[in-house]
Amino acid sequence: MLEVKPIEKPDERRDFPRGHLEAVHMTDLDFAVATFEPGWRWSESVGPIAGTESCQMHHNCYVAQGRMHIRMDDGGEQEVGPGDVFVCSPGHDAWVVGEEQAVVYDFQGQTAREYAKQE
Repeated sequence: MLEVKPIEKPDERRDFPRGHLEAVHMTDLDFAVATFEPGWRWSESVGPIAGTESCQMHHNCYVAQGRMHIRMDDGGEQEVGPGDVFVCSPGHDAWVVGEEQAVVYDFQGQTAREYAKQE
C-alpha cells in the first residue's frame, strides 16, 4: 500500500479561538497541523469545547515554529520550541509563549480525529 496526501489540501479544518487545526486522514495515520496564535491557551480556547479541565489527548508532536509551555496535571512542566519533538500524555494545559504563532505537527490519530471537535 502507498498513500500520499498533501497537507496543503487537508481533509478537514477545525477553527477554535486563537487557532485552528488542519487534518489529513489516511488508512493507518491521521496527521494534524495545529496553528496557535499568540494568547492561545488550551484551558481557555479548547477546554470549553472539550468540556474538561485539562487536555485529555495523547500527543506525539514536532514543533515547526514558535514556542509553547506545557504544564502537566501532576505539576511537571516544559517549554518546547522549533525543532523539538515531544510526547505528552493526557492531563495537561498548554499555551503559546511570546508573540509568534506556534505551529505544531501532531502524529497522534486521536488529535486529528477528536481535538476541538464540536458536537
